[in-house]
Amino acid sequence: MTDAKDPIDPKGLIRESFRIEGISDAECRSILVDWALSVEGADLRAHIAALLDRYGDAPADHPMRAVLTEGLQAPAQPKRRGGRSARVTES
Repeated sequence: MTDAKDPIDPKGLIRESFRIEGISDAECRSILVDWALSVEGADLRAHIAALLDRYGDAPADHPMRAVLTEGLQAPAQPKRRGGRSARVTES
């Protein structure tokens, strides 16, 4: 018997999240983080797009679809926080 893992969802976390009735947005976010830690690759957006395609027949209002869609967005550029100029006041 061969135990072939799905390279996009190796633990089946996303698959199972779509099967859970009444799952919350927060639970979906937690599952997505766990999923991201179990998938190989630096940029996971291609995997997320494939998952959205795979589960395209899921209800449009399912929280995991919204969380996955948010995951496709490019991360926000970090804003400069602090540094010497923030700590030193001019007299």
